[in-house]
Amino acid sequence: MRRHVTEPRPPTTSRISHRRIRVPQGFRRAAAAAALLLGAGMVTAATTPASAADNPYQRGPDPTLASIAATSGPFATAQVTVPAGNGFRSGYIYYPTDTSQTYGAVAIVPGYTALFANEEAWMGPRLASFGFVVIGIETNSTTDFDTARGSELLAALDYLTQQSSVRTRVDASRLAVMGHSMGGGGTLVAATNRPSLKAAVALAPYMPSGNMSGIKVPTMVIAGQSDTVVTPSYLDGLYPTLPASTPGAFVQIAGVDHLFATKPNTTEMRSLIPWLKIFVDNDTRFSQFLCPTLLDLSGVSKYSAKCGLVPTPGTPTTTTTRSSTTTTSRTTTTTTSGTPTTTTTTRATDTTTSVPTGVCQASYRTVGSWPGGFQGEVTVTAGATAITGWTVRWTPGSGQVLTQVWNGTLSTSGSTATVSNAAYNGSLPAAGSTTFGFLASGTASSVSPTCTSP
Repeated sequence: MRRHVTEPRPPTTSRISHRRIRVPQGFRRAAAAAALLLGAGMVTAATTPASAADNPYQRGPDPTLASIAATSGPFATAQVTVPAGNGFRSGYIYYPTDTSQTYGAVAIVPGYTALFANEEAWMGPRLASFGFVVIGIETNSTTDFDTARGSELLAALDYLTQQSSVRTRVDASRLAVMGHSMGGGGTLVAATNRPSLKAAVALAPYMPSGNMSGIKVPTMVIAGQSDTVVTPSYLDGLYPTLPASTPGAFVQIAGVDHLFATKPNTTEMRSLIPWLKIFVDNDTRFSQFLCPTLLDLSGVSKYSAKCGLVPTPGTPTTTTTRSSTTTTSRTTTTTTSGTPTTTTTTRATDTTTSVPTGVCQASYRTVGSWPGGFQGEVTVTAGATAITGWTVRWTPGSGQVLTQVWNGTLSTSGSTATVSNAAYNGSLPAAGSTTFGFLASGTASSVSPTCTSP
């Protein structure tokens, strides 16, 4: 029997359950997980094609409806395990065995109280066989919220591209994130915090920390029509917060509940594989499957996409930040019970995020609070030049005691709390950023952290 979890509820209620059952007050952990679905070092035989000459990132033969729905793609794959201590608890990497070219990469994180090994491990070899390097991670705590899961996703990509045994196979400029439920919320947090990502896929996302208004990364949301956990009405409120200028798509799978992503699902893969191919590989051969509507609508109860924002042949996919008001033409096609409707021309405003004038700066926000405690998050941003390490200091409020810190190393001296970078997130490019989080006892209050760098 497949095990699952409980999630905190969307804002209308106090808790949210991964199963379609009652949820008691307070968080509860699920039972121990089953064994890994795949053993380390397993190889799947396949034929590896050459990349196309007109697009250096294009991988694989011309796609068809049958090929994107297949349980494996054209690449042979293998996998390795990842030890703890890299900003997440542990992980698994799946990769094409062909070493003649590099590949885009995808990091995947599970939902609340869940394990990747029990829920999303089936995606690893399947995506790798289509020409991606995939890292699936276990979280530092199974009860991590979306903000922590977002940081863990980014730490996983940093490990994959800088330290992993397959780092030479990965094109570090072509990275994506994916997650389910609370992990889907973490996907949206990661996309907000690292706009250089090429794509994000959020599966039934729950985002208690905010909404999608800060995302500039092309983002697909996939949902279940019969999901009583992250409900259609919740996503009807969340997905429209994605800026009009950001490429986006929404897929609702007919008749499935919250667990649709925890076992092989062809309808899901028919949508997310083209999305990753288009925006990670700039492969416009896959645009036909998403626009002007899904080429195969079977099993889909609702679909919308900003088709005018899907790259056209010969147009590279880039992420930009503009300071002026622009008019973006787009076509949104929504299909409910097979009936398409179309709207065109949406006006959008993009804003420029200022670059810190000093070596680095730190900003704080309260993620959540409860009687006797709270969760905080600090974003560290480099100035006009790259940095190779950072230290953040602040004075906690009266009665506040930090009890846990992730993505940083805590020390205290008198009334000052000091957090230095972890081994994997100290190097930031100019204007680059990273986050660390903490739990504390006491009552949340506004603080003004300072940042220094060697």
